[in-house]
Amino acid sequence: MPLNLQQKQAVVAEIADVAGTAHSAVAAEYQGLTVAEMTELRNAARESNVFLKVVKNTLAKRAFDGTDFDCMGGALSGQLVFAFSLEEPGSAARVINDFAGKNKKLVVKLVAFNGELLPPEDIKRLAALPTRDQAISLLMAVMKAPVEKLARTINEVPGKLVRTVAAIRDSK
Repeated sequence: MPLNLQQKQAVVAEIADVAGTAHSAVAAEYQGLTVAEMTELRNAARESNVFLKVVKNTLAKRAFDGTDFDCMGGALSGQLVFAFSLEEPGSAARVINDFAGKNKKLVVKLVAFNGELLPPEDIKRLAALPTRDQAISLLMAVMKAPVEKLARTINEVPGKLVRTVAAIRDSK
C-alpha cells in the first residue's frame, strides 16, 4: 500500500532524526530473506540497541541530507534495510555482519562511518571495534600497567636481598 504525503514526511523525519544522532550506518540488501529471518534480524538489532528500518531509497536519500550519512545518498539502489548504531559505532556493523555470516541472502552494500562511505568489506573492521565497556577496560589496563610494574620493581629489591641471604646461609 503506497504511503501518502504525511506518512512519507513522518518516515523522512524519523530517519533524519536517527541519522542525526547515529554513529554509523550499514545498508544491506535483504532480497530473499523470509519473514522469520527478518524477525530474527530485528530481534538481534533490538537487543544491541540498533535502529533497523526498511525504507524506500528516495525517502532515505532525503532523510540523509545534512547528516553524516549524506555520502550514502548517491549509492542507494535495490531493496535495502538500514541499520544505525545509536550507542556504539560498531554495534550496527556487528549485528549485520553476524547475521550475514549465518545467512548469505543478506548482502552488505553500504557502510558509512564518521561522514565517509567505506567499502562493504570494511564492515568487519567496524564490527571489530570494541564496545564502550571494552574500551574503558582497555584504557584502565593501559593506565594501571606502569603502576603495577613500579610496584613489582620496588618489591623485587627486598625479595632479591632475602634470596641472596638465603643462598649465603645455604652455602655455609
